[in-house]
Amino acid sequence: MSILDLTAVELGKKIKEKEITVVEAAKAALEQIKALDGDIHGYVSYDEESALKRAEEVQKGMDDGTYTGPLAGVPMAVKDNICTKGYKTTCSSKILENFVPTYSAQAVENLIKEGVVFLGKTNMDEFAMGSTTETSAFGVTRNPWDLEKVPGGSSGGSAAAVAANECFMALGSDTGGSIRQPSSYCGVTGMKPTYGTVSRYGLIAYGSSLDQIGPIAKDVTDCAALLEVIASHDPKDSTSVELEDYHFTDALVDDVNGMKIGIPKDYFGEGLDAEVKEAVLAAAKKLEEKGAIVEEFDLGLVEYAIPAYYVIASAEASSNLSRFDGVKYGYRAKEYEGLHNMYKKTRSEGFGAEVKRRIMLGSFVLSSGYYDAYYLKALRTKALIKQEFDKAFAKYDVILGPAAPTTAPKLGDSLSDPIKMYLSDIYTISVNLSGLPGMSLPCGKDSNGMPIGLQIIGDCFKEKNVIRAAYAFEQTRTYEAPEIAKGGAR
Repeated sequence: MSILDLTAVELGKKIKEKEITVVEAAKAALEQIKALDGDIHGYVSYDEESALKRAEEVQKGMDDGTYTGPLAGVPMAVKDNICTKGYKTTCSSKILENFVPTYSAQAVENLIKEGVVFLGKTNMDEFAMGSTTETSAFGVTRNPWDLEKVPGGSSGGSAAAVAANECFMALGSDTGGSIRQPSSYCGVTGMKPTYGTVSRYGLIAYGSSLDQIGPIAKDVTDCAALLEVIASHDPKDSTSVELEDYHFTDALVDDVNGMKIGIPKDYFGEGLDAEVKEAVLAAAKKLEEKGAIVEEFDLGLVEYAIPAYYVIASAEASSNLSRFDGVKYGYRAKEYEGLHNMYKKTRSEGFGAEVKRRIMLGSFVLSSGYYDAYYLKALRTKALIKQEFDKAFAKYDVILGPAAPTTAPKLGDSLSDPIKMYLSDIYTISVNLSGLPGMSLPCGKDSNGMPIGLQIIGDCFKEKNVIRAAYAFEQTRTYEAPEIAKGGAR
């Protein structure tokens, strides 16, 4: 078995047992990046020299007992909207193309203490606005299963890099499905934790009430182990919550006997691809065979989730992105007349079309005369959607459904029709509006050989229920990497 075929936890164990060195693991991942990333473009940037230097430092730390965790020495990637001290963080936008933060995100600091090795920053939709990783200012990312298809978004670079064995795990961020949907498209496992579980300090904001950093990896065990490291209470983040229990790996048990699983009928209606529906319901059947109690139920207000989400997210984006004006940092227009002209030209040249669209939409719904009609109504809808989930979780331990209505579409299809792209978030955005944890993991492939993702949703701070159900289902399948990751046809 090649080093690259190992999961993050398996690699960590072999490094600890001195079967593989940290430098060997880093070199294997870097060689894979050099071999494949010209085609895939999962990374915006990677630094071989600093990665190998860090690998040597971590090896010394492991030898002297400084690093003892299960992920020590494991090479990983970080989405490019998560700050890394001294290393470019661009949000895949021209307006931040040369921005180098003076601090690291708290999640990154936690990983540094764990002894992981950072390889580089992954490509994404500009400022996390998109569902295909096609709105990046630095070019599109391609799906390792089929280079003519999208990897999903906005964390498409992270999901593609994990799928292509260009890293062993990665950090993504999820505002409306941006971890779960690309994980579904790329055949990997990704988790959006409960809002407040992972510090948002150092995550460049898109929608502050919706954003969460989370793990993307090959399997549920790796996701749980990575979440255990990045989750922590952080006084620097006012929305960070102190939990009594951070031992997420305790939930890795193959036992769902008596677990109550709800399947929303609303998720299996019009718009859902027949092959996706069949694979997800087959997964539910597998869990039922293992002793889970599976029932269908009505989850109300699903049809209002997309308009509520795009009003709230765009409003928060228009506010958050107002700081990028060419004054203190980032891109500045070369020719301008006066301050206001400099603002206009800088933002016109620095932001891409999708970001401008959402800033304009957000500014409109927050403007005088429209604030009550749109923004406040969306907030009330958000509260009602949360109430519907509360009712469901009074009866069920987890909710099961698809992560996306179809498998990965072709490059260009969604970009030509933004509404179609927005509608692809139908099954994921309610989780963000309600602050819930959710995980996507592979549950099959369609007739074209593209991965299908199963989504498991839990109640607030009940990540362990999600991990337990996902792990139990995962035991019925084996992880499969795309041919490109195995050195196959390109």
